[in-house]
Amino acid sequence: MCVAGAILGIMPDVAMEREPAVAGRFYPSDPGELAGEVASLLAVPSGEDAATVAPRVALGVLSPHAGYVYSGAVAGATFARVAVPRRVIVLCPNHTGRGQRVAAWPGGAWATPLGPVPVDEEMTREIVEAGLATPDREAHRMEHALEVQLPFLRVRRPDVAIAALCVSGLSYSRCEEIGEGLAAVAERHRALVVASSDMSHYLPAAEARRKDRLALDRILALDARGLHEVVSREEISMCGFVPATIMVVAAVARGARRAELVRYANSGEVTGDDRSVVGYAGVVLA
Repeated sequence: MCVAGAILGIMPDVAMEREPAVAGRFYPSDPGELAGEVASLLAVPSGEDAATVAPRVALGVLSPHAGYVYSGAVAGATFARVAVPRRVIVLCPNHTGRGQRVAAWPGGAWATPLGPVPVDEEMTREIVEAGLATPDREAHRMEHALEVQLPFLRVRRPDVAIAALCVSGLSYSRCEEIGEGLAAVAERHRALVVASSDMSHYLPAAEARRKDRLALDRILALDARGLHEVVSREEISMCGFVPATIMVVAAVARGARRAELVRYANSGEVTGDDRSVVGYAGVVLA
């Protein structure tokens, strides 16, 4: 057993590979079809100056996690702006209620139709040893929010390795503690921190846009505490506001000075029904 495996209490066997939970539903399960769709979503739209949207080094990213037909254009435009490094810490909300409150997938790899995305066991070990997360597979098994980020990351950086964290509801103080701890880990490994979140759920489009703007304004101001507070106070149904809060803390701790809203959209733009939509936003912090 490797040292990392011994510390994390895991065995190097096939059971460590996390199988896809939503391939064929949220995104294509056929490798060729998926690769083509992701490449299309990452492409610079006609009429835009490629130089103005060239990939650049980033410290944090907010990306949505619905089915690609709904949120893929936002996620693609966002990751197209980012020079994805070799290592990425991905944070997602816990929609299922399973497992630990802050759960780290401990080792092995995440299977995708495009091939496996390995877990960076050194980075994950540091996160666990710092008390920022608990090794736990159960929280991740059926969770879609992290999984749907991986095809984008793998296409942008084929040799990418991740630390995978699934996060339940946390106080701001705990978000701050985790964010500052992740900043130290990310700085050592030159890692990007990605927060997976959709925005408001099942509101009329105008109301969703108004509420989402309250949360996005705090992210654009690099105000992690304000984000946590406004989502809680205004009851904004942003499912990943805790991962987003942690990501903003980590990015600011590493010296982020600006945030860009790459794209905002909602499901009504696909369905044609503005009466009840889910909002999607892509933000890059640098």
